[in-house]
Amino acid sequence: MNKIKKGDDVIVIAGKDKGKRGNVLRVLENGRVMVDGINIVKKHVRPNPQAGETGGIVEQEAAMDISNVSLFDEATGKASRVGIKVLEDGKKVRVYKTSGEMVDV
Repeated sequence: MNKIKKGDDVIVIAGKDKGKRGNVLRVLENGRVMVDGINIVKKHVRPNPQAGETGGIVEQEAAMDISNVSLFDEATGKASRVGIKVLEDGKKVRVYKTSGEMVDV
């Protein structure tokens, strides 16, 4: 079970965007995540007249390592580590390490 999933509200804990919050757009297989509005890079795009695309410089989100983000705990207002807990019925759920509350409600 992954500790960070698509749609989670995360906060950046390391890097140039430290302290910024955003939603996870996608989790890549190589241990990287794409976060909405975080790690913006400029990409040079070549024009393609057949597709009607103009060239230029485009700003877009780039992937960042999953270790540089942490789930944001609304109860404490801070970043929190995530643990996995098995319920009585055998279902696995994610819990915040700081408050002990379940992430998936």
